Amino acid sequence: MPSPYTFADPRLAKLDGFKVEIDEAHERADIILGRPPYNVVAMPQRDQLRLTFETLDEDPRVRIIVLRAEGEHFSSGGNIGGFMEASPEHVSKLAWNIAAPARCAKPVIVANRGYCFGVGFELSLACDFRIASETTQYALPEQKLGQIPGSGGSARLQKMVGITRTKDIVMRSKRISAKQALDWGIATECVPDAELEKATDKLVDELRSFSPLAQRTAKKLLNDTEDSTLAIAIELEGHCYSRLRQSDDFKEGVEAFNAKRPPKFVGR
Repeated sequence: MPSPYTFADPRLAKLDGFKVEIDEAHERADIILGRPPYNVVAMPQRDQLRLTFETLDEDPRVRIIVLRAEGEHFSSGGNIGGFMEASPEHVSKLAWNIAAPARCAKPVIVANRGYCFGVGFELSLACDFRIASETTQYALPEQKLGQIPGSGGSARLQKMVGITRTKDIVMRSKRISAKQALDWGIATECVPDAELEKATDKLVDELRSFSPLAQRTAKKLLNDTEDSTLAIAIELEGHCYSRLRQSDDFKEGVEAFNAKRPPKFVGR
């Protein structure tokens, strides 16, 4: 059964608007946004989320990290008043904090339902897998405030769907349904609302069946080569393949394949 996560870092002694649970039996940690009904993300919460991802990344009990929320909405976005109160220096770090899921070496799954706006969308875009309930609506509504996305949203989105669709979403503050997000390659999977938790659990178990080392390597390689030329990407892929060739997990994978049995990966 999941249990509350205990942090050694005093900065995480009292979490702002979210909680963390760990399920050791399933090698899983859940970061749960807990400020319903809209799970507005406060300014201090952003830095705490970054620290939380960094802590879980170092925890040997955790293989997979799941980001989800209480209630019918993932997040309607940030606390608007907090932007006016924050210093320019603090605001300049917003994208770094929200990019924590992408920097995390472990796979990160986000479960979206209902409103997924502003920083809620940007945080989701930084995750590896986005499972969307059919109720999900994605949006970057900052134009309505006379602003633009400031936590990496427009940049990540343009990489995924191209400049034409990104302009349509950003410059018109347009809402995108879960089905459209799936069709455009934003969402990994679109499921009925009642099946969101089940689909998330299924993906967690699937990812746990692979080598932790191969998973970490694949994530870093794909992130690192996103902006590279094809030649460089192929070169880096070759180096990563060569390193994994020496791993215990690869040896175990080959032996298990030949013996027609499930592999027992250890992550080295």
